[in-house]
Amino acid sequence: MKVGLKWIVSFSIITLVAIGGLFWNPVADIPHTGEFLSEDKIVGADVAWILAAAGLVLLMTPGLSFFYGGMVGRKNVISTMLQSFIALGVISLVWVVVGFSLSFGNSLGITIGGKHYGIIGNPLSYPFFCGVGNLPHKIMAPTIPFILFALFQMKFAVITPAIITGSFAERVRFISYLLFIVLFSIFIYTPLCHMVWHPDGLLNKYFGVKDFAGGTVVHMSAGFAALAGAMVVGNRKNPHHEPSNIPYVLLGTGMLWFGWFGFNAGSALSASASAATAFGTTTIASASAMMTWIFFDRINGRSVSALGACIGAVVGLVAITPGCGFVSIQESLFIGFITAIVSNIMVNWKALKKVDDTLDVFACHGVGGIMGMILTAVFAHGENASLLHGGIEVFLHHMAALVLVSIFTFFGSLLLYKITNSMITLRVSEESENKGLDLSQHEECLQ
Repeated sequence: MKVGLKWIVSFSIITLVAIGGLFWNPVADIPHTGEFLSEDKIVGADVAWILAAAGLVLLMTPGLSFFYGGMVGRKNVISTMLQSFIALGVISLVWVVVGFSLSFGNSLGITIGGKHYGIIGNPLSYPFFCGVGNLPHKIMAPTIPFILFALFQMKFAVITPAIITGSFAERVRFISYLLFIVLFSIFIYTPLCHMVWHPDGLLNKYFGVKDFAGGTVVHMSAGFAALAGAMVVGNRKNPHHEPSNIPYVLLGTGMLWFGWFGFNAGSALSASASAATAFGTTTIASASAMMTWIFFDRINGRSVSALGACIGAVVGLVAITPGCGFVSIQESLFIGFITAIVSNIMVNWKALKKVDDTLDVFACHGVGGIMGMILTAVFAHGENASLLHGGIEVFLHHMAALVLVSIFTFFGSLLLYKITNSMITLRVSEESENKGLDLSQHEECLQ
């Protein structure tokens, strides 16, 4: 097999990363000494819970690979699953080298009214996790080691580009996909993460955006990037196929639902009442959305299907993510219900069907994230916290932030796809698409 220049370059990069890490002192906390608390501030129960939560969130990525892999045609199961799974390797390395610094490092941004608002972190804040040690951070992780916080956040960075893959499944080149997710992670995910979750972030500090566990940072960004990707890559030559393995979809949904407790309840960053609230609202919103989806399908003349139940459950999980720690069980039931209806309508909307989003990523994750952001701004508890609690300004700020995030993630991703395509062609040849990506890209196939 002929080895192209792109593969030699790729190997050279991983070689430089592996060797380059040896020249960084992993315990060099001197530039950040004032940011940390003493070790006796660590709470053992919080450490235990976040360790477990981080493992649960990691499980979501292989869960997503089963969820997506079962939906595609038989010739593309392995390639689709690998596109999700490989993010565990690629994005983990990007996160350690520079991603965490860009997301949670010292803010670089703009000044408004004499106050500084961060847009992205300084890439030299924590290169190669330098300065990310076992002491708790004063603001971001006051009761757990900072390295645990960094590793927990890494799992969010991993699954975000994996979600995107469902939009261009069955027709994208593997090497170009790797390049895109690196660019997406650096130029879309990390600034959005910084703006929403860093204490000095623009969307956090100025707009007051409430995103408990990633409805905006993860699902909206992935949803709009998926829409852009489907548009750039183009429609499949043969878009009609039967899902290859419904039991895979059921298994993937179960893994996602299970892992989502770490995703949402873990975002409390403590073993606390807030974590318990998030745990409860997560499961009720998903249950509500699952049942709403199958009943709504039936009254619209469609069959009650295992696939529909699974999609509905995931839509509910997406919708509750931004508000899971801010709303009540009763409100989470409504959030799952109304989001399932809106997302179901979008999945079956003929105008949206003209864009070949293979696994309806935008209609599920993008729309679910949008609905979650809106409904969080409506229901979030606390004085002046949302529309129903005297916070009309909070609601309006959320709507403005929603527009800004939508524009940034869609057009930013569109640009990154164009850049990727100019360097390495995104789409496989028609011959490779007909053959299936399992064989044409990886020389593997289901028996």
